[in-house]
Amino acid sequence: MIKPLIISDTNSKSLKIKLFLNKIIKKNPIKRSNLVIVVGGDGFMLQTLKRNKKRNNLFYGINSGNYGFLMNKFSKKNIAKNLLKAKMISISPLDMCVMSKNKKKNFLAINEVSILRQSRQAATLSIKIGSKYIIKKLISDGVLVSTPAGSTAYNLSVYGPILSLNSKKISIAPISAFRPRRWKGKVVSDKSKIIIKNLNYTKRPISAVADNIEVRNAKIINIKINKKIKFNLLYDSDKSLQKKIQLEQLRKDTV
Repeated sequence: MIKPLIISDTNSKSLKIKLFLNKIIKKNPIKRSNLVIVVGGDGFMLQTLKRNKKRNNLFYGINSGNYGFLMNKFSKKNIAKNLLKAKMISISPLDMCVMSKNKKKNFLAINEVSILRQSRQAATLSIKIGSKYIIKKLISDGVLVSTPAGSTAYNLSVYGPILSLNSKKISIAPISAFRPRRWKGKVVSDKSKIIIKNLNYTKRPISAVADNIEVRNAKIINIKINKKIKFNLLYDSDKSLQKKIQLEQLRKDTV
């Protein structure tokens, strides 16, 4: 039987957990094929998933970072049982295609695509679904296109909606909208092909960011869900990603 692959971040906490896991798995082999254990934070998990997008693995994240929304809480006592009983959820990423000058670049985004102003001046954008305009001219600091899995991340901080994993929706949320001030964004089908255009790229440059990968001086950004790619994430049976999303919907932050 092939033992699980353990991938960890390089910080001391992650490396200590990895060492502990190696000892536990050596004593108690985990009978679960294609299992990859990822030790780190959300950012490290996103990097790992993208590097392994062509493999049909099961990814079990263990949090050694801060919040760790995509991860599971580490438990020395229950780790072997948790790995065996973890439930799977499959998510598909956004495919971002950016055109800047004579170049075209493609990147995946599991959480969100962020369109951000590059200078002191606000961005001027148009947003279409296929050939139909959602908004012809948005003046703002940018706009955020989020998957359900990423709807509780940056999207939530710009007052975008929290989406259920089975909603089959994508959130489009403005970042500090100046004109029209009252535009709150839009929730669209996950079959949508979103086209964002910089209406004044010479004087008001923008960047396009897929999770944490930036392309500067973007002219046109095409975004859609890539349903050919499925990331299979494992969660402890009582702490599924869907439950985490539901808890965020109920959460009331205090200052």
